[in-house]
Amino acid sequence: MGSIVKPAKILHLHSSFDLGGKEARAVQLMNKFGKAAHHTIISAVPDAMSAAKAIDSKIAVEFPNEDYGECPALHGKPSLSRYREISDYMKQFDLILSYNWGSMDGVMAHTIYGKKKGLAPLIHHEDGFNHDEIEKLNWKRNVFRSIALQRVHSVIVPSTILENIAIKTWKQPSGRVIRIANGIALKNYAKKAQFGSFPGLKKRDGEVIVGTVAGLRPVKNLTKMVRAVAAAGDHVKLAVAGEGPDREAIEAEAKRLGIEDNIIMPGFLRDPSRFIGLFDIFALSSLSEQFPISLAEAMAAGVPALSTDVGDVRNMVSDANADYIIDRNDDDAYNAALQALANDEQLRQKIGQDNQVKAQIEFDEKTMIARYIKIYGMAMGRPNFAK
Repeated sequence: MGSIVKPAKILHLHSSFDLGGKEARAVQLMNKFGKAAHHTIISAVPDAMSAAKAIDSKIAVEFPNEDYGECPALHGKPSLSRYREISDYMKQFDLILSYNWGSMDGVMAHTIYGKKKGLAPLIHHEDGFNHDEIEKLNWKRNVFRSIALQRVHSVIVPSTILENIAIKTWKQPSGRVIRIANGIALKNYAKKAQFGSFPGLKKRDGEVIVGTVAGLRPVKNLTKMVRAVAAAGDHVKLAVAGEGPDREAIEAEAKRLGIEDNIIMPGFLRDPSRFIGLFDIFALSSLSEQFPISLAEAMAAGVPALSTDVGDVRNMVSDANADYIIDRNDDDAYNAALQALANDEQLRQKIGQDNQVKAQIEFDEKTMIARYIKIYGMAMGRPNFAK
């Protein structure tokens, strides 16, 4: 009789855990790992935890709170005493996963004390930058990252841009940097979406629905999308699935432009495959992206996309969609592109079909999940731990 293999104890160190691209992927993987892992999630912003709603109820997961002394704080002034405290907490885990800049104190703690304390391997994930590093990366953060990442097992990125930054700017050996494109459950997006899955969303004859799925943060620049929808005419509605600190700013801009009745914002919604196909046009107005999962989801549902030209977006969409990927600083061109799509149903259908074909070829989650399982399993010395 074989021995019972205990679930892998995995610590997740997040910059925040409000639902966005990296959080959606982390939850996607957690749900796929099933009973093979027990997860502990810490957010550098303790109140930013909305992505927890997307975790399957059968998954073993806990959310320790620093305010009650259940875990160390990920944010604070750098000091050896803080790093020692963080590293002591890490002792109980089989694998440590860190995400973005907000988790970097955890990475530094692991680099300083990991070998001495025999800590489990740490794999770092980078998915992009916040509003304060849109125009230029912060040199102090670059230096800090290059030091903190010296002893990590791997650095995983979703885009070619981040791959180059990790190697050239953060001085990581090319063999340590692994690019894994985000993937989705394609079969779920082939199903017909139902209007009841998006509360408050209805469509009359002749109306066009512009939709997006995003954390409501400054880097998403959603007031730009509101202005474009206002300029497109009364027949265009905006549907925004997501939650975050910019909600009031978005609502205020809609009210200023007199289109508050044409914008639907129900907050966080589980499982975009249920509703993303309702959109006639999927839109991104971000100042920074890398490989947005929401775009891949919209493409898989056969929806044309309007987006700012950021990250790998232009390479993600079909050739037919390329003309609607617009310089992020050109508001006039962005507005004109939205109007062109909104006023041409046949064009939307053609681009949507081409996007769907490309998504089916390139964005299958099976490939992504298999690679993550292999990398995580090899790091723990437990190959294929979740199979």
